Amino acid sequence: MSYIDGFVAAVPTAKKQDYIAFCKLMGQVMKDCGAQQVVDCWGDDVPEGKVTSFPMAVKAEKDETVCFGWVIWPDKPTRDAGMEQMMKDPRCAPDQNPMPFDGMRMIFGGFEPLSGL
Repeated sequence: MSYIDGFVAAVPTAKKQDYIAFCKLMGQVMKDCGAQQVVDCWGDDVPEGKVTSFPMAVKAEKDETVCFGWVIWPDKPTRDAGMEQMMKDPRCAPDQNPMPFDGMRMIFGGFEPLSGL
């Protein structure tokens, strides 16, 4: 069964092009490590909530855009091996490919699909 990694991050709006370049490179790394599909999205209609919301979850500031993405892996063992391989890949080194956002405010997790169309 497939396995999904999901993430949400607050990206400085002025760094949209840097984020796109970062996503393209990281997407290729993930695919090289076994991912089947990588999807990165730039927030367009992401309202601030009263109790909770995407912006609140990542402590988005006024000059930031909330971004959301997911990675589809064939299964969890492939994902686990792929993540381990990514940690050793020089393209993932912070000095080679710095994140254009505050990684400390990014939220992420792995998920087992329950349904899909």
